[in-house]
Amino acid sequence: MNSNWTMKALTGAVLLASAGLTGLAVAATVPAGVKLHETQELVRNNGSEPETLDAALATGVPANNVIRDMFEGLAAADQNGKIVPGVAESWKQMDPLTWVFKLRKNAKWSNGDAVTAEDFIYSWRRFVDPATASKYASTYGVFLLNAKEIIEGKKPVTELGIKAVDAYTLEVKTPFPVSFLPEVVSNPQLAPLHKATIEKFGKDWTRPANMVNNGAFSLKDWQVNSKIILVKNPAYWDAKYVQLTKLTYLSVEDGNADVKLYESGENDWVYQLPPGTFDKYKAQYPKEIRNTDMLGLRYYSLNSADPALKDIRVRKALSMALDRDILAQRVTADGQTPAYGVIVKGTSGADVTSYDWAKWPADKRIAEAKKLLKEANLPAGTKLKFSYNTSDYHKKMAIFAASEWKTKLGLDVELEAMEFKVLIKKRTDKDYQIARNGWIADYNDATTWLTLVQCDSDQNYHNSCNRKASALIDEGNQSMDPAKRKVLLTQAAKMIMEDYPIIPLLQYTVPRLVKPY
Repeated sequence: MNSNWTMKALTGAVLLASAGLTGLAVAATVPAGVKLHETQELVRNNGSEPETLDAALATGVPANNVIRDMFEGLAAADQNGKIVPGVAESWKQMDPLTWVFKLRKNAKWSNGDAVTAEDFIYSWRRFVDPATASKYASTYGVFLLNAKEIIEGKKPVTELGIKAVDAYTLEVKTPFPVSFLPEVVSNPQLAPLHKATIEKFGKDWTRPANMVNNGAFSLKDWQVNSKIILVKNPAYWDAKYVQLTKLTYLSVEDGNADVKLYESGENDWVYQLPPGTFDKYKAQYPKEIRNTDMLGLRYYSLNSADPALKDIRVRKALSMALDRDILAQRVTADGQTPAYGVIVKGTSGADVTSYDWAKWPADKRIAEAKKLLKEANLPAGTKLKFSYNTSDYHKKMAIFAASEWKTKLGLDVELEAMEFKVLIKKRTDKDYQIARNGWIADYNDATTWLTLVQCDSDQNYHNSCNRKASALIDEGNQSMDPAKRKVLLTQAAKMIMEDYPIIPLLQYTVPRLVKPY
C-alpha cells in the first residue's frame, strides 16, 4: 500500500475506551471492568485527503483507512494483525491451488440485502477488468487464476479463478500455491461490492447519499479536504459488538497543526508526530504516546528513464551518499531503523538483503559515490527535482536528502511540494525525477515488497525492469518447496536492488499520540 503512505491501513478503532495504535473496524467485546464513555465517538487525523473511496482505484493509506472501516472482505485482521473471519466464517485449502470460503448467512449490506458469493465475484471481476484501470490489479491479481491474462486483455473477466458453488460458498483458484491467501483477501480491494448501486450511480456510487456498504461503519458525510464522517452501520453482522457510534477522519497534512488539534481536544488520534519531536511528547504525554514497529518501508523512487538518472552509477551514487544513521537518529529521531533493501525485517518468504557498501565508513562511501558520478559524466551543479507530498515530516527528510546530495556530491536539488493525491498521479504517470514514496505491507510475504520493483507491476513507477529477477520470482512462486522459494525470492530481491530503482531509507515506525480514554 502506498504510503503517505500507500497501503496497509492503520484503521479505525472500534472501542473508544481502549483505542490504541491499531485496531480495525471489527467488533470487540468490552473488557471486564471497563466503563465506556457515554459518547462513543472518535476523531482521528488521516494525514491527507483520500484520492477516492472506491477500493479498486485507491492506492493511498488515507483512502484505505476509510474504506477498510466501511467494507469487510472474506477475512479481516484483529487488533494484533491476526487474520480472523470476516464475511467468510470459515475457509479451507482443498488442494494446493483451490480454496473454499464459507460465507456467513447473516452478513448484510447497509440497505438490508444479503451479502452473497455473487457480490465477491462482481467485485473481483471489476477489480481486474482493464476497463477499471486499477493501479492495484496486478498486485493482488498475481494470486488469482487467469487474472494476469485478464488484466493484459488476453482473457475475459469471466475466466477469473472465482466461482459461486452456491449463494454462500465461494471457490477461489490460484495459479500457484498461496499459503497466505486469507491474508491477501482481507484487503479492501477484494471486499464485496453492491452491484446494483454501482450500476445505478456509476462513478458517483461513493457519495454519502448513494453508497451501500457491508462493513462496521457507513459514510455519513464527506467534506473534501476537511473531514469524512462515518457512523455505525446497524446492518453489520456483528454490530452489537461495535462500540463506536461515530468516527471522524480529518485530512490535516501539517503535523504541528495535527498536534495542536489534539492538545485542544479537537482530535483524539494524531496521525504522526512531526520529526524530531518524539522524545518531547513522550515526556509530556507518557501515557498517550504510541510508537509501533511496522512492516513498512520509507524510500525514494528514482525514474530510471530520466536523462540524468538513466545511468545506474548515478542512482547508486545518490543512494550511497545518504547517511541513514543520521537520518534515523537526528532527523526523524523516532525509533526507525536504516534500510538498505526493498524487503524489511520481519517479512516472511525471503531474507533481508543489503548492500556491501552499507558497512563502509562514510568517507569511503562518499569517495566512491563521487567516483561513480565522474564515470557517468554527471557534472557538479547538475539540477535534480525532488517531488514530495506536503508534510513537515516529508519536508524535513527531503531537506536532509537535498543537503546530503549538495554537500557530498555537488548536486543542486529543487524541492517540489504537492498534495498527496497529486504526488500519486505524478508517480503513476512516471512524471518525476526523484519522488518520495513509502509502502506498508498488504500481507506478510516477500511478494508484497517485490511488487514495487518487479517487471510489469502496477506499483513499479521507476521505468526499471530486470527480466532475470522477474523470472526468479515466477519460479519461486511456482515452487512447492518453501525453502527453495525463499532462496529464489531473496536472489531476485538482491538482483533487482543492484539496479538501484529505489533508495531504501528507513523501516517504519509510527509515532503518534492517542487519547487514553
